Amino acid sequence: MKKILATFAVLLFFGMHNHVFAWGKTGHRIIAEIAERHLTSKTKRNIQKISGKQSLAYWADWSDFIKSDPELNRTTSSWHYLNFPEKLNREQFDSVLYASSDEFLYKRTELIINQLKNRKDDPKEVQQQNLYFLIHLMGDLHQPLHVGREEDLGGNKLEIKWFNNTTNIHFFWDTKFVEFQEYSYSEYAHILDFHSKKDNAMMASGELEDWFYDSYKKVEFIYDNVKKGDNLRYEYDYKHKAILEEQLLKGGLRLAKVLNKIFG
Repeated sequence: MKKILATFAVLLFFGMHNHVFAWGKTGHRIIAEIAERHLTSKTKRNIQKISGKQSLAYWADWSDFIKSDPELNRTTSSWHYLNFPEKLNREQFDSVLYASSDEFLYKRTELIINQLKNRKDDPKEVQQQNLYFLIHLMGDLHQPLHVGREEDLGGNKLEIKWFNNTTNIHFFWDTKFVEFQEYSYSEYAHILDFHSKKDNAMMASGELEDWFYDSYKKVEFIYDNVKKGDNLRYEYDYKHKAILEEQLLKGGLRLAKVLNKIFG
């Protein structure tokens, strides 16, 4: 754990990044910032006992920064996604979900939640690591292409252009789409987080499995509306921005729900 934290400190200093990061730094921080706005006072106090007074947004990208360490990347890189065949109904989807291992996003997130619930005898460093991974992985599951198709590595092989610049649909949704809106993470969180308590409760309703399926339905829409070589421009932003913002907001509200259950 000390090695992990040391690696993270170095990466923060040099501002390193990797094109396979989910949501990019801004997207993950938006989700974490929204979540923090909806934590109970008790939850905040208990989280501070583990991680100190830094905001959740500060730790939101920790799980990506450690990917620069080859050993850690080999161990944890598959935790960030879970691939699915296309056009599954809910029963078929659940079969794939439940059959997955804890090397992938669903079972790993479930495992970390349970470890944090039963954290009493764990060393503080283990609790920190689990908390930071949970903040990040809850964001990952709301980036739809992290439950994408195996044959194109969740859209990483689906090459497109964004205003004539070559990229792929996965990296576009990870980073370029969020950055195109030109808000800081705190500005975007403030802009998105304006709904009533009733509406927020509705968006956060359900359990982990429901949230995975929700993202899967979004990724099906994404695949249905793009093909290799497309040159995406303003029209794509106009037609898909609502999904982007819905996923960011739901990610924050659902992360808050999970954290309040664990620490509240």
